[in-house]
Amino acid sequence: MTTTQNIRPLVLGNWKMHGSLAGNGQLLSAIRSAWNQSSGAAACDVGVCVPFPYLSQTESALTDSDIAWGAQDISVHAQGAYTGEVAGPMLAEFGCRYVLVGHSERRAMHGETSELVAAKAQAALAVGITPVVCVGETLAERDAGRTLDVIAEQLAPVLALGSQAVGAMVLAYEPVWAIGTGKTASPEQAQEVHAAIRARLAQAGSPGVRVLYGGSVKAANAASLFAMQDIDGGLIGGAALQAEEFLRIAEAGATTRSV
Repeated sequence: MTTTQNIRPLVLGNWKMHGSLAGNGQLLSAIRSAWNQSSGAAACDVGVCVPFPYLSQTESALTDSDIAWGAQDISVHAQGAYTGEVAGPMLAEFGCRYVLVGHSERRAMHGETSELVAAKAQAALAVGITPVVCVGETLAERDAGRTLDVIAEQLAPVLALGSQAVGAMVLAYEPVWAIGTGKTASPEQAQEVHAAIRARLAQAGSPGVRVLYGGSVKAANAASLFAMQDIDGGLIGGAALQAEEFLRIAEAGATTRSV
């Protein structure tokens, strides 16, 4: 039987729309060098999701390292006349292990529905890439006491894909009110939602899916968040752009969960 204590943690950086060739080179080199020498690599998976133009650079910098890489979005289409879209087979050619789907910024700024998010997750799975499905409530929804209802609504189309598909995914709970605001859900607040997500995963036949927390995670609060029973690591935004900070978060992922 899978328990949360034998789910291997994952710390995944989301660079969002940041980066330059020179800056990326320094950041990737620093992360690779330090993590490859860290004992934490044996206990925690680490990766970075970068803007599309930097996938080639990231592949070159991280090949044969203990750090995976991925993209921040994927098209539901495998090819065709879809200007501006990036297809799963293209991402697979760059060795992407992960791709973010349904990040709150995509949902809010691009009108992505939960049904579209599920379709994107399915497109990723079709080419052997692990989709990281993001869910989370706004401050208004939390204040209205609708947090768990919103999460359930966002998860429903994804869980409908079936236990085999869901079992190959990663989920990330990111309360919208905590993303880039400096506000962080308390460990107890985050755990409450993670436990509810875990219960739904268990009902769907996929209890061992990794469920990450995201939203202003820093080295200073990572250990207390990752120590919660149902938090299996983090999806890291701004702190992922600073090598030392990101590495300290990754170390927290390695040391707060016995695998």
